[in-house]
Amino acid sequence: MPFTIPNLLTWLRLALIPVFVTFYYLPFHWNHIIAALVFALAALTDWLDGFLARTLNQSSPFGEFLDPVADKLIVMTALVVLAVNLPYLTFAAIVIIAREIAISALREWMAEIGKRANVAVSFVSKVKTFVQMIAVVLLLAASGNEAVSWWYNVHLILGYGLLYCAVGLTLWSMVVYLRAAWPSLRMDVHKPE
Repeated sequence: MPFTIPNLLTWLRLALIPVFVTFYYLPFHWNHIIAALVFALAALTDWLDGFLARTLNQSSPFGEFLDPVADKLIVMTALVVLAVNLPYLTFAAIVIIAREIAISALREWMAEIGKRANVAVSFVSKVKTFVQMIAVVLLLAASGNEAVSWWYNVHLILGYGLLYCAVGLTLWSMVVYLRAAWPSLRMDVHKPE
């Protein structure tokens, strides 16, 4: 495993998962704000590690493997934590998590048959990730701050709106990937006789 700056940032993103969860559940007044800031830092490392890998020419197979794993783990963790406290997010969390698992399995299968490029990350998926990250930050900051009504309402409404927008983009990007993979999925499998 090469110790490059992009790979170290990806490891940092993984290390921030228990940090943001711990802050989210600590019993003090600004805990959710700090959890949201830690998640925002992790989201920033997602963009930064990709940018640095391209700029510094430090892409590696290990980084290409670990980066999406770290992204999915931190987002799924945040969605589960939020769904426990904000039940209206349960449907959105299920859709987003199910899509991530399905597309990961599709990419793995396409790689096995040598057609991984057919399901490379799409523009719609990048927009979905951006919208989803902002929504999660807003929702993390809002949850648990009901006492400050204007703060809670603005962040909660924006967070819900953006997260359900991300659900729409999630479904759209899944359709894009499935359409790209459909010819391979329809291939006849011939068993030797």
